Amino acid sequence: MNASSATRTPGLPQGLTVIIAGFLPIMAIVSMFPAVPAMIQHFSADPNAGWKVPAMVSAPGLTIALVALFVGMLVDRFGRRKLLLISTLFYGFFGAVPFLLESLDAIYASRLLLGLSEAAILTTLNTLIADYWDERGRRNWLTLQGLIGPGLSSLMIFFAGTLTAWRWNGIFLLYLVAFPIFLAMLRYMYEPRSERPVAAAAATAGATPWRVFATIGGVTLFSSILYYVFIINGGLVWQELGVSDPGKIGRITALPSLFVLLGAVIYWLLGRNGVSSRGQLSAFLATLGAGLAIIGLATDWRMMVLGMAVQQTGAGMGVVTLIYWAQGQLPYAHRGRGMGVWTACFFFGQFVSPLIVSIVRAQTGTMQGAFLVAGIVGIAGAVAALFIIGRPAAAARATA
Repeated sequence: MNASSATRTPGLPQGLTVIIAGFLPIMAIVSMFPAVPAMIQHFSADPNAGWKVPAMVSAPGLTIALVALFVGMLVDRFGRRKLLLISTLFYGFFGAVPFLLESLDAIYASRLLLGLSEAAILTTLNTLIADYWDERGRRNWLTLQGLIGPGLSSLMIFFAGTLTAWRWNGIFLLYLVAFPIFLAMLRYMYEPRSERPVAAAAATAGATPWRVFATIGGVTLFSSILYYVFIINGGLVWQELGVSDPGKIGRITALPSLFVLLGAVIYWLLGRNGVSSRGQLSAFLATLGAGLAIIGLATDWRMMVLGMAVQQTGAGMGVVTLIYWAQGQLPYAHRGRGMGVWTACFFFGQFVSPLIVSIVRAQTGTMQGAFLVAGIVGIAGAVAALFIIGRPAAAARATA
């Protein structure tokens, strides 16, 4: 760390760079779905292409779940900026290299390696948000991230469709966007310093807060499992209600899907009006749970749309609330590992959510029954978050 980095104050360039860079891991999944049919057709000679291609899409998430904790250890040990720069370069390389490949197995391997870069980008960026800004700054930038994210997703899907129409693997050229983002990082991102004296930081660095890590991991895993219930299984509920035409589903769900933006605004308003991070976490779980329960009880498309509006509001509160809450628990010396735990558990929740929903569905007999159970569990989790989860540690508050 040089002298200038110790005295720099983060501003608009750092905030915008964090927001844009934070979209890279999301793009790795969002942008791929329009290309799945074309890739299956291209590899039709492979009898396993029907499951290999979707598995290739989700492969980075599995890698993230496995390695994010170790990446967090590297963040705390070697610093933030260098790891962020290196991982962004490798993201661009591993993301774009399938454009030159003709082997589905080789593409799958490149996607696993892409997950390594994603784990480093996510963990480092979430750590830097806590390093750069105080609670108010974190809340504002996370809210802006929640508002801009859906627009960026729509933009990427548009370009993904255009590139796929041009060539079956044209989609992978999107990953080249990592290189100009790398240049922005090189220009604007700097290595932060602890706000505590260096000697004090060193004295407490050895006291690993395992209980805090366990709480962050448990709450994040629980929330992630509920967060992905609708994302992965919502289409099956529409089928149970007698709506199976994808075009009709798209038209009906267009409006309620916009409520994710309302969720980001509610998160900001709660924080601005003094609601604690625990209170925000409880509000998120209660809203998400209520939406899932309404979907589980829906008897027609109108009630389904109502449930979706509530569920999407909760989803819009979800990621930003979880990150903000977790950051508030962590002292500077252990912030990288703590956010590594958060990242690993969030993506592991993505992996296990459909498995758990399938088990519950088998017991209830319908997907709507599984949604109702998930909704009740979410509301119960909201109560637990409000009355059982402890307050942020003093060390974390001192360096927030």
